[in-house]
Amino acid sequence: MVGVLAMAILVGMGERMAERFLPLYLIALGSGMLWPGFLNAINNLVGALYSFPGGWLAEKVGAKRSLLIFNLMAIAGFALVVAIPRWQAVVVGSFLFLSWSAVSLPGTMGIVAQALPKSKHVMGVTMHSLVRRFPMALGPILGGIFIDKWGPVNGVRVAFSVAIVLAVIGAIMQQVLIEPTAATATAGAPNHPLALFRSFPQALRNLLLSDILIRFCEQIPYAYVVIWCVRPIAGYHTAQVSATDFGLLTGIEMATAVLCYIPVARLADRGNRKPFVVITFINFALFPLVLFFSRSFAMLSLAFVVRGLKEFGEPTRKALIMDLAPDHRKAAFFGAYYLFRDTIVSLSAFGGAFLWNAGPAVNFFTAFAFGVLGAIWFGAFGREYTLKDSEPLQTAHSGNR
Repeated sequence: MVGVLAMAILVGMGERMAERFLPLYLIALGSGMLWPGFLNAINNLVGALYSFPGGWLAEKVGAKRSLLIFNLMAIAGFALVVAIPRWQAVVVGSFLFLSWSAVSLPGTMGIVAQALPKSKHVMGVTMHSLVRRFPMALGPILGGIFIDKWGPVNGVRVAFSVAIVLAVIGAIMQQVLIEPTAATATAGAPNHPLALFRSFPQALRNLLLSDILIRFCEQIPYAYVVIWCVRPIAGYHTAQVSATDFGLLTGIEMATAVLCYIPVARLADRGNRKPFVVITFINFALFPLVLFFSRSFAMLSLAFVVRGLKEFGEPTRKALIMDLAPDHRKAAFFGAYYLFRDTIVSLSAFGGAFLWNAGPAVNFFTAFAFGVLGAIWFGAFGREYTLKDSEPLQTAHSGNR
């Protein structure tokens, strides 16, 4: 677990120093306003397509070896952006570095499931989520400083150069600290994503549908949040904060998430998981609404507090996926879940680009509407799950409990 957490900090720090500023980088290199949204869509699509292979590979060769492969992919993507300062290189490199979180997550969750008892699943996922927030908070601040000092082009390239060094250190620590994990795939077990989906219990399908609606809410405006905060927009009075200030806003978001992680994890491990997920989905819905009406740094700070509160029950949601998946197939089920979710959600990121061209108000309010639908769906049809339901739900036929 220490090796997993160290890897999350080091590789995550490198990734987050530049990732939040890639829309500014693309525009500075002459990409046009649609490409930030398209890059976000590529991120979602690639993450979706890599999620299932990530879970499958973790089961086939063990989590330790699979995580090393994923780290090397991220390093190659960072190096491509540093070597070629063109927006096309970012698009190509994104197939390598933007996928790291998604492709490594199933294996990481598999390690958590193997290392901890079910009564500690939420806490284990929470610790992973918590330490990831430190690089997510500090990375954009450092990246903003780099951009304010050297400009969006050279600043991003410096950030990616540092990312390479951190990822190499993370890979070394991972190989030293993580004990070899055995392959868990069994002969005859279904490996095709559609076959796995057919074995999803109804409770997991309801969670998946509501999660898709919520991610539409998140991803429609995602690529344009930094543009709304930093750049002047014709017809709108915006705060226009500096890149460093935007990094501080991200720090506020992550600090908010960190403060609520541990108390929520303790409560969720003791009782019903559903209310914590519902609260999370409500905060997802509120963020684009509050952001649209933010016209000062103070109001933006409030908006990013709301954005941080969307992490209120995120570890609980991930633990719920593991709880509902059968034993010895948790990595594959986790990967299949994210494959279906993010493949569909990638369409929202493409759509977000065109909605932004129609106007920021159209973009933000459409996102808000999807968030409301997702929260209502899970509130109405999401399953009440407590540790009394200790046996995982195996199939769609046996899972309608």
